[in-house]
Amino acid sequence: MKKVLVILGHPSSESFNNALAEKYAEGARAAGKEVRVLKLGELKFDPIMRFGYKQSQALEPDLLQAQESIKWADHLVFVFPMWWGTLPALLKGFIDRTLTPGFAFKYRPNSPWWDKLLAGRSARIITTMDSPAFYNWLMYRSANIRGLKTATLEFCGVRPVKVTTFDRLRFSDDARRGKMLEKTYALGMQD
Repeated sequence: MKKVLVILGHPSSESFNNALAEKYAEGARAAGKEVRVLKLGELKFDPIMRFGYKQSQALEPDLLQAQESIKWADHLVFVFPMWWGTLPALLKGFIDRTLTPGFAFKYRPNSPWWDKLLAGRSARIITTMDSPAFYNWLMYRSANIRGLKTATLEFCGVRPVKVTTFDRLRFSDDARRGKMLEKTYALGMQD
């Protein structure tokens, strides 16, 4: 049975992003997958790396549980809005604190290479934005997606990483949002 971890990167469980995360989980469960949902806004942790990589920072119990869920999962799903052209600070802080050296990757001694400790997992990024997707690509080169997909997940060995973008959210009506939810449910069934 495929094991799926859905990570809601929006701090509010009243958000449309939460509805997308729940709909993906619902579709995955309907397809017979085992699903866990991690809502970052409900976790208790310091999102700031207080010492950078100079010294380790003890992980809070919620982050230890999150790492256990990441290890457990075959497929990771990140659901978040694009804010200021990138990830919400809460999601970025979660990544900084959980995808640590020795857990997500490990540098090899006296070598420019590293071990990708999350290999064997796939991922789906589901992101929302108020601007048109072509504008995000044209003006920002989709930095919010490339940073998470390439410089984070693929760096740690997660592949393939598929991306779904829902744009012009601010201008969407209930009917259009309903179609977004239907598509997300279908993604949960098929991924």
